Amino acid sequence: MEAAIRLGIFVAIFVTVAVLEAAFPKRPLRENKWRRWGINLGLIAVNVAVQRFTVGALAFATAIYAQERGWGLFGAVDLPWWVKAVAAFLILDFAIYLQHVMSHALPVFWRLHRVHHADLDIDLTSGLRFHPIEILVSIVYKAALVAAVGADPWVVVAFEAVLNGAAVFTHGNIRVPGRLDTALRWVVCTPDMHRVHHSVVPEETNSNFGFFLSVWDRVCGTAHHAPPALGHEGVVLGLAEYQDQHRLGLLHLLVLPFRGSLGAYSFRKDARREAGADTPPAAAPSAATA
Repeated sequence: MEAAIRLGIFVAIFVTVAVLEAAFPKRPLRENKWRRWGINLGLIAVNVAVQRFTVGALAFATAIYAQERGWGLFGAVDLPWWVKAVAAFLILDFAIYLQHVMSHALPVFWRLHRVHHADLDIDLTSGLRFHPIEILVSIVYKAALVAAVGADPWVVVAFEAVLNGAAVFTHGNIRVPGRLDTALRWVVCTPDMHRVHHSVVPEETNSNFGFFLSVWDRVCGTAHHAPPALGHEGVVLGLAEYQDQHRLGLLHLLVLPFRGSLGAYSFRKDARREAGADTPPAAAPSAATA
C-alpha cells in the first residue's frame, strides 16, 4: 500500500510537470530531448531495479520497527501526534538539505553527485538522475534519521512522496510568472531558484541546496537570490569539464564517479582546473531539435 500511494502521487506530479513543460517552457533545450530522456530514464530504471533488489523500502520499514519499540526522539516524548508529525517532517527536510551540502563539500560524495550535475539541460527527468550508489547511500541515511527521530511511518511516506515530487518540480523547465515565483520561494524551492544551482559557475553551483522548503538556504546563508549571471535562458548548465553529450551516455554516467581527480569537490576553488575543464562558453549553445 505504501508503495502504491507513493507511485500514484509521483505519476500525477510527473505528468503535471511534463504538461507544464510542454505548454510553458522556460528555456530552449540545448541537447536532443529524446536522447537525454533515454539516458535519464535508463538510469532511473537501473536505480529502480537496484532498490527493488536491495534496500528500497528501508526507511518505511525502519519507521515501523522503531515505532513498535519506542525508538527515537519522538518515541520518548509525550506530544500530540500532529506536533510530532510536523517536527519530524521539518527535521527530515533539513537533514536532506544538509546531505545535499555534504554531497558538494566532501570529495567522496561529490564524485557520486556529479552524475546528477552533469546533465546539460534541466527538466523533470533531471530531478531523478542520480548514480545508484548515491541512491543507496541516501536510503541508508534516511533510515538512520528515521530511527533517530522516531518518525511515524506515514510521515515517512508523506515525506518521501513530497521529496520525489519536489525533485521533479524544481528541475522542471517551466516558466513560472515572476510574482508567483517570488511568492512561492518564500516557502518552497522553485524551478528558477534551483536552476541557479545547476550552473557551471562555482558561486552559483554552491548555492540553493534546498529540495522542498527554501528556508534552510536562507537560514544557513547558502541562498542565491539573483538570477544566474547569464540569465535563466543563457546560463550554461552541467559540469564545466563535461560539456560533450557524447561523453555522458548511460554507461559513461555509471562510471563517472570513478573518473577525474580524487581530491576534487564542488567547494574547492581550483576544482575546475584540477578536473581539466575548459573555460565554459559565454552562453548556452543554440537549442537542439527535439
